[in-house]
Amino acid sequence: MSCTRCERPICPACMVPASVGFQCPECVRSGSGTGHGPGANRPRTVAGGRVTADPRLVTKVLLGINVAVFIAVLAVGNRLLDRLLLFGQAVTEPYGPLEGVAEGQWWRLLTSMFLHQEFWHIAMNMLGLWFLGPPLEAALGRVRFVSLYLLSGLGGGAVTFLLAAPQQASLGASGAIFGLFGATAVLMRRLRYDMRPILILLAINLVFTFTWQNIAWEAHVGGLVTGLVLAFAMVHAPRGKRALVQYGTAALLLAAIVALLVVRTLQLS
Repeated sequence: MSCTRCERPICPACMVPASVGFQCPECVRSGSGTGHGPGANRPRTVAGGRVTADPRLVTKVLLGINVAVFIAVLAVGNRLLDRLLLFGQAVTEPYGPLEGVAEGQWWRLLTSMFLHQEFWHIAMNMLGLWFLGPPLEAALGRVRFVSLYLLSGLGGGAVTFLLAAPQQASLGASGAIFGLFGATAVLMRRLRYDMRPILILLAINLVFTFTWQNIAWEAHVGGLVTGLVLAFAMVHAPRGKRALVQYGTAALLLAAIVALLVVRTLQLS
């Protein structure tokens, strides 16, 4: 696309509709008579997010939270670990009360997303976050990237809660990371990049998911599906209804997660 005023090439995510064709942000800023407000010339990502100076900021914050929780668990021990783990319903100490998500401890769905116990576990997940996070954060914008990460993690936790044994404990950022895998595949298809590298990497991780022991495949599948659906809505939403489609899809996914939690809680009650 080229600007109808200065004829310079325009990024499709940044072009501003004019009475005839499209204009670039520079021409709009200088007063092109398009009738748009001052914010119309602000560069946007392919999903409509703001272009930021540091496209790794949120990724760094998420990585820091994971590492901080890991260090805290090493320092405090099982007492903290037992409070943050995800499980449906179980007794964690002799003659103790029933605990778990089914007993109203819904915070475990969130805390378990940042919880790791083994060095290899956090190393693999943080490597995946650092590899997948910055490109997605740059393409989606910070708010949408955070929404993608958290909803993917919650989706993975909800599927684990629904399908796994009530006493089976689960922890780790894997559900959120698989959501980033799915979103990366959707974004690369939208931008018409070569998808073979990400598909091969995703296939390898899925093989590990279903062949290694002590891996919560439910979290991986739940996070992947959530990430695919939300990312598709983010990058394929029509410009005129972008906010409605994106926020609406996020709200529907959150409602579906809550519905899964309610159904499983009623089963265990």
